[in-house]
Amino acid sequence: GLCLLVLRLFIGAHVFLVSCALPDSVLRRFIVRVMCSVLGLFVRQSDPRLRDASVRVYIANHVTQFDHNVINLLTSCNTPALNAAPGFLCWSRGFLELGAGSRAELVHSLKVYSSHQANPPLLLFPEEAATNGRAGLLRFRYRERQAWGRARMVLALGSLTAEFSLCSSWPFSLADVVQPVALHVQRPLVTVSVADSSWITELLWTFFAPFTVYQVRWLPSVPRRAEEPSEDFALRVQELLAVELGVVSTRLTAADKTEHMKRLRHTSLLPFAPGSQPLAARPRVPSGLGAAEDVRIAAMAQRVKEVLPHVPLEVIRTDLARTSCVDTTIANLLEGSVPFCPESGEDSADLPAPAPSLPEAGAQGSAAAPAKPAPQQFAKSPVERHLSLQERKRALYDYARR
Repeated sequence: GLCLLVLRLFIGAHVFLVSCALPDSVLRRFIVRVMCSVLGLFVRQSDPRLRDASVRVYIANHVTQFDHNVINLLTSCNTPALNAAPGFLCWSRGFLELGAGSRAELVHSLKVYSSHQANPPLLLFPEEAATNGRAGLLRFRYRERQAWGRARMVLALGSLTAEFSLCSSWPFSLADVVQPVALHVQRPLVTVSVADSSWITELLWTFFAPFTVYQVRWLPSVPRRAEEPSEDFALRVQELLAVELGVVSTRLTAADKTEHMKRLRHTSLLPFAPGSQPLAARPRVPSGLGAAEDVRIAAMAQRVKEVLPHVPLEVIRTDLARTSCVDTTIANLLEGSVPFCPESGEDSADLPAPAPSLPEAGAQGSAAAPAKPAPQQFAKSPVERHLSLQERKRALYDYARR
């Protein structure tokens, strides 16, 4: 593998120079495709006659960070740069630079680009994040007018922040006819796509592995139905791709994947990673260390209790002993992974005496310390929870200023 890596680095430099020197044509794609086979990249396509020359937008699933380069070996197409910084690196990777700032400006620029028939078609990945392609597709849909999504509460540095899981269907607003492209990638010995891995790492592993096979299957073009919203159009195309790939059409989004990777990075830094070893199977520690562990659990339980006062303290301590993470415990309690019976409004013996509310603390002046606000109840509706979260954030800002 190391010998292949060193050899293919030199060959890859020649492939890059040839692809930059030759103009976009059938001859260039053939030469580069043959040279890529020396690098271990084999591209196969099924039913090439189904490729519609009049279609202006191709929709494909996202497996690796080089999917647009592979499909570009079969037909002329451009992929806009969404997350990459503009410059030489973005251009060298084969992305289309439009210089748009916001998503609305990007969509407007792509509509202007597609209106010119001389420009190559657009190749878009509505998932906006690469997956291994073995379990399911990330959700295509995006509600522009109801973009509040699912609020995720995260306790960080004593304040609350909200993260929203948003999907995206803007590629389906560019044209009334799109053509789905099913992409399947196989590689022996080494995993094809690893979450949270950079494109440089993926390129080196591609050169290290013996070969990587990209299977491209062209599906018939899909027109938009009469008065069909872009959201429904996106879900319909997503179902067609999921059936063709033999996977499920999930409700997860790229934002959910980003949040999941943050949790994995956070738990990997803990002294006892959750799930790595059962609590009963941990080796016994001296009494002094056990007491210190109990104090740490009690401190973390108090922090969780400040955010979720309706949850019994014993339930919080039990889950913290398993997770050793305040954020994970809060998420488990909010998502219903840990069953519990909400406490009444009366304070238990384990809780400290209630502090005065913010208006009372402000009326007493600077002599009395302000009390940190806490929600009174946990709403069942997502909209009410979102509004309660916004009110608590404002109260926490006022508390921090005082």
